[in-house]
Amino acid sequence: MTALVDEHPRLGVECVLRELHIPSSTYYRWRRAEREPCERRRRDTELTEQICTIHADSGGIYGSPRVHAVLKREGVAVGRKRVERLMREDGLAGVRPRRKSGFTRRDPKAALAPDLVNRDFTAPAPNRLWVSDLTMIPTLEGPVWLSAIRDAFSRRVVAWETSARADADLVLTTLEYALASREAEPGQLIHHADHGCQYTSVKLATRLVRAGVEASMGSVGTRTTTPSRRTCG
Repeated sequence: MTALVDEHPRLGVECVLRELHIPSSTYYRWRRAEREPCERRRRDTELTEQICTIHADSGGIYGSPRVHAVLKREGVAVGRKRVERLMREDGLAGVRPRRKSGFTRRDPKAALAPDLVNRDFTAPAPNRLWVSDLTMIPTLEGPVWLSAIRDAFSRRVVAWETSARADADLVLTTLEYALASREAEPGQLIHHADHGCQYTSVKLATRLVRAGVEASMGSVGTRTTTPSRRTCG
């Protein structure tokens, strides 16, 4: 309402208040509050400055629980919910901790493909053996999952993709990129991965069959029969 009066000063304050049925005392109280912020608003400003300092000193890692703990240790009386609100309003967030559960969890109901590699990560020619794996990369915005497929012959990455979720769609997308970038002959290529639930999904198995690629499952981070070559970890 104060904005309306400011935009149309020629109308007169009393006329506007009378038409809107707003007491003049209410209007002038609003005006006073604009000039003199209330105590809670001033306190929020002070707390936000302290929170920003603590968050910056932590390297952007601390979330609201840790920030609240630091404030409490420094003798600042403030509720945790208030800290959460102020951090949210200022766009501050901490780094989510790494999950303790592995991202290659095995699905006990899934049918596993045989291990056609048996720790021999060598190949006589390109596009004969691809080794696929998932890796978590911690970032300030949270964990990012990297899915990659490497050719055992050249040790080069055939395709890779990232996602915020380590699911079957991520490994399937990586496979699609690999198939599109290489001319693999049906019946000549083996796709090797671990026993993670992403690699035992029906959608991935179906795509491998359609492409004429044999599925192999077993250990991924193992030695090759040629010690001078790097393993496909």
